[in-house]
Amino acid sequence: MPRPELELLSPARTADIGIEAVNHGADAVYIGGPAFGARVNAANEPRDIERLARHAHRFGARVFVTLNTIFRDDELEQARRVVFDVHQAGADALIVQDMGLLELDLPPIQLHASTQCDIRTPAKARFLQDAGFAQMVLARELTLQQIRAIAAEAREATLEFFIHGALCVAYSGQCFISHAHTGRSANRGNCSQECRLPYTVTDPQGRVLAHERHVLSLKDNDQSANLRALVEAGIRSFKIEGRYKDMGYVKNTTARYRQLLDAILDDSPGLARASAGRCTFFFTPEPSRDFNRGATDYFVNGRQDDIGAFDSPKHVGLPLGHVTRTGSDWFEVHAQAPLRNGDGLTYYDPKRQLRGIRVNVAEPAGEGLWRVTPNEPLADLPGLCRDTALHRNRDAAWDERLARRSAERRMGLRLRLFETDDGFGLEATDEQGHRAVSQAAHAREPARDAARAAEALRAQLDRLGNTLFTLEGLTLELSGLWFLPASVLNALRREAIERLEAARAAAWRPLPPGRRVEPPVPYPEDTLTYLANVFNHKARDFYARHGVKVIAAAYESHEETGQVPLMITKHCVRFSLSLCPKQAKGVPGVQGQVKAEPLTIVHGDERLTLKFDCKPCEMHVVGRIRKAVLKDVPVSPVRFYRARAGRPAKGALPAAEGVVARAAQDLPATGP
Repeated sequence: MPRPELELLSPARTADIGIEAVNHGADAVYIGGPAFGARVNAANEPRDIERLARHAHRFGARVFVTLNTIFRDDELEQARRVVFDVHQAGADALIVQDMGLLELDLPPIQLHASTQCDIRTPAKARFLQDAGFAQMVLARELTLQQIRAIAAEAREATLEFFIHGALCVAYSGQCFISHAHTGRSANRGNCSQECRLPYTVTDPQGRVLAHERHVLSLKDNDQSANLRALVEAGIRSFKIEGRYKDMGYVKNTTARYRQLLDAILDDSPGLARASAGRCTFFFTPEPSRDFNRGATDYFVNGRQDDIGAFDSPKHVGLPLGHVTRTGSDWFEVHAQAPLRNGDGLTYYDPKRQLRGIRVNVAEPAGEGLWRVTPNEPLADLPGLCRDTALHRNRDAAWDERLARRSAERRMGLRLRLFETDDGFGLEATDEQGHRAVSQAAHAREPARDAARAAEALRAQLDRLGNTLFTLEGLTLELSGLWFLPASVLNALRREAIERLEAARAAAWRPLPPGRRVEPPVPYPEDTLTYLANVFNHKARDFYARHGVKVIAAAYESHEETGQVPLMITKHCVRFSLSLCPKQAKGVPGVQGQVKAEPLTIVHGDERLTLKFDCKPCEMHVVGRIRKAVLKDVPVSPVRFYRARAGRPAKGALPAAEGVVARAAQDLPATGP
């Protein structure tokens, strides 16, 4: 029985970044196709995906293409053509959200369920597995115990989990604030990141609980300390967030998690690598140097007190030192590390606003001291004075290092030199057992110096510098030590390597499509609200075929114009402000006095209500869609609300009669 494989899955904004992700240890890369990816500005043409796939497949690594937005009816045919194009280009799997795709005539390509599918329960995971998904990324909010429960139910699917990068504050696929306020839909790859804005929080009596704080902004995900626990819980694909990130970020984070997963694999004989080759890094990976908002392991080990990046959603950077004095156009820094021209520095001004400084010139000014001339006048840097603490969020020397060649990846190779009837043969076997043989006719001429001859044989056969291989063993099956010219040995080696690569290519097999259970298994619920993101008739048909009786249109259809939950999140502002009723349990004189009453958050002219559902420990951000969005943003050309016995009802169900309108009304203001 094959051993379970661990997959390191890295992001790629472009094919070039994807190639470097493979070179730095990725077992798979996910990348946007020409359209319909959940990062609207990270699209790639099929020819670029083909180039990436060709490189990845040489190592046995895979390429997953994101097609994970929801589609209007008039976009379905274009989406179908995109699937065929990327499949022809060599993509190994599609990452999808819209179930309408499963109702189309698609090529035999594996399907993965996107994080946008909001997979939080064993029943949902089992359904998606039985509907044909071979791999699925679970919600970031899950605990180890919840992951184990899903793994026990969805035994045939590969479970994927985000281990690093930015965190969406909402359950993925359950955030509509961006569309409601700007017309830019997160479900269609164009989120405006309203969650990173500053808000003022008030209670029902109008008292200010937090002023201009980024209360919906979270720190970044970091599961580096939990990898072994995640493996034991059933995770097999470890995903790094970041399809908008640059080359340096992908190199750095991929390299670090490659090291961590290799350490697990090296002492876990029951597990296997998902691709071939070992990496050598020419730098020491340090993810803390990349853009980040601080680190949290979120809910993997239960609810934590400090998951928010409430002061700033920007990259503060690493501590550097403090200002010792200032001049007319310069300031002096006592720094714990050398500064460089082009460095980026940050500090908090007296109003706790994060300020940025670009170093124009950095000059040594004594032991540990640097005189900095910034790009901007000091008058434009309020609050920069003696003893101001400084961080560095851009290290020019680090960036230069990662801009150069920073890793190589090679596969282990064993060579066997043997005699043939008319000369010599060379057998090459790679670490995965692929094999190739080359032969050359040559007379057997005894070597004059046996020791030097053996050394020359090994030296010539080990000249693998321009190949993907590294020599791990050489066997000489010879009746004597013969003299072989370098030209003969080089020809044997080159031909054996070429044939070995051809053998690897011939042995390449596409990933099998997921197995669909027939007849269709029932969906875990018989009613779907707008939260299911059903935006086209094919998606509606999918759910109706799986037994759903009432199907509401997606929020982007503009049928929900009243107050509804625009975001559902595990993050709780009351908890972060130490106002959660559960925090008061056991506190004399306080227990029973704190109730989860609604709060209000305000940014500019936007006012949202926070309601708290304490039983599942969730927060709902409630609001309505702007009239300007209703006027200016096109919707799906076909509207629907219900499907009964697989048939859509004629006309739209009035919102006041539907389950959607009741979603906000039924939400309890206080916990049980």
